[in-house]
Amino acid sequence: MGILNYTPNSFFDGGKYNNVKNALKQIEKMLIDGADIIDVGAISSKPGSSILSLKEEKERLLPLFNEISKNFSDVIFSLDTFRSEIVKQFVNDFGVSIINDISAGELDSEMFKTIADLNLPYIIMHMQGTPENMQNNPKYNKPVELEIIEYFAKKLAKLKLLGINDVIIDPGFGFGKTLEHNYRLLNKLDSFNIIDLPVLVGVSRKSMINKLLNISPNEALNGTTVINTIALQKGANILRVHDVKEAKQAVTIVEMTKNS
Repeated sequence: MGILNYTPNSFFDGGKYNNVKNALKQIEKMLIDGADIIDVGAISSKPGSSILSLKEEKERLLPLFNEISKNFSDVIFSLDTFRSEIVKQFVNDFGVSIINDISAGELDSEMFKTIADLNLPYIIMHMQGTPENMQNNPKYNKPVELEIIEYFAKKLAKLKLLGINDVIIDPGFGFGKTLEHNYRLLNKLDSFNIIDLPVLVGVSRKSMINKLLNISPNEALNGTTVINTIALQKGANILRVHDVKEAKQAVTIVEMTKNS
């Protein structure tokens, strides 16, 4: 899954693809490099970021998807949003295939019903708090992986009652977790196999790499590839990345190793 941050303030590539022309070029590059899914988001969810208004989110996305629909009609796009109104409009008008919700329905009480009505694949992520406050001293009462598994179990029970079964889980690396929480989560990632659903991992150039190695996001490609490789070995099914070519190489090597 290739990341297209259509924002001016994302932590790594904020502003780099913040116009339609550059965004379309980046989508084309990621597809050439081997992306299976393109994940588009108009809201930065980096720690401390304030939430964009519904009006602003819609105004950012509309010009881009008008062009995407003309140029990439056969590509699978996921939409990174937590708003049901955005989901309805962009699924109905542009055929968005997957919804990637960092709040797992916590920030919009209509989201689950909307996903059920539209019969969409749905990515639910674990986040403690909101992007604005999630890194203000995050704490867990149990081992972090167990608490997150319990969180997903409750969410999945609600989704199942609505007839939603096409679900992907994302443990939410960096979303309300300390450095230690993130690395324990990576070490225990195979614990999520008990849920028997696809697991998405998004660690691309995140602070769990940069803080540990004392480097900048621009220097974090190697660390990202190392973590992606470990995640694949522990059962990750989807890698959400800025650098598609390198992630695809990691997938190819790990699959070859498993099949040898």
